[in-house]
Amino acid sequence: MKIKPNLDLNNMDFDILSPVILPIIVIILLFIIFALVDLYRNKSRRKNVLVWTIVIILVIPLGPILYFIIGRKDSDKR
Repeated sequence: MKIKPNLDLNNMDFDILSPVILPIIVIILLFIIFALVDLYRNKSRRKNVLVWTIVIILVIPLGPILYFIIGRKDSDKR
């Protein structure tokens, strides 16, 4: 006899999950904001500002990470 896990979201108690999920959401949002602020403060030295903005916002949570690893190196050597 197999027991099926109950994955019905209507019966899920979000009060139990909120102490875990909310800090993760806040950290991700802060990371996105920090990446966007860094991008636009240095936009005169960065290439592809619009592309990086779209990646940071739409590819959550990898977008900001990719920006800090790859995007900061993608600058003019002035």
